[in-house]
Amino acid sequence: MRPDHLAALEQELRRLQAQPLIRACVTRYMELCDALAPATPLDELAALFTADAVWEGKGARYAGSFGGYRGREAIAAMFRGYMTEPPHFAMNAHFLCSEAIAVDEDAQGADARWLMLQTSTFASGASHLNAARLSLRMAVEDGAWRIAHFQTENVFSRPVDRWNDEAAALPVPATSKDNKQP
Repeated sequence: MRPDHLAALEQELRRLQAQPLIRACVTRYMELCDALAPATPLDELAALFTADAVWEGKGARYAGSFGGYRGREAIAAMFRGYMTEPPHFAMNAHFLCSEAIAVDEDAQGADARWLMLQTSTFASGASHLNAARLSLRMAVEDGAWRIAHFQTENVFSRPVDRWNDEAAALPVPATSKDNKQP
């Protein structure tokens, strides 16, 4: 094999290897955000960001609610505000879908997007449903993929009564007894 072909294959391999590493970084971020409480390893959460990272709410609703933070320490301080006793979140779950990861040619940076659904119940007992578009710039720093720029933009937000009711009937289409299978 010619040296230029081998170099091109090695570069493509680095780009392909980057995608699961980026996905793992963002998944760990969501796992830690799902469990924000005084015992959450804040150092681990902060280390998922580059030293000069930016975390920001985008659009009227999220820019106003969340604002923006520059630098790992400022981002950690923002998360520390959620790590109260009792915890701000009694239950929090993030769901990601519609993923798109585009790794740069040199495999040292990437643009990534997800659609996120967040279900939360707060210490107050109130519950909320949010959907957001996530736009992230990822970068290799100190040999690891980290978040360099995190943007979240609201798609919709609304309060909900509760997440689970064992007594509530499931809404299913009406069926004719004649069409039911034995």
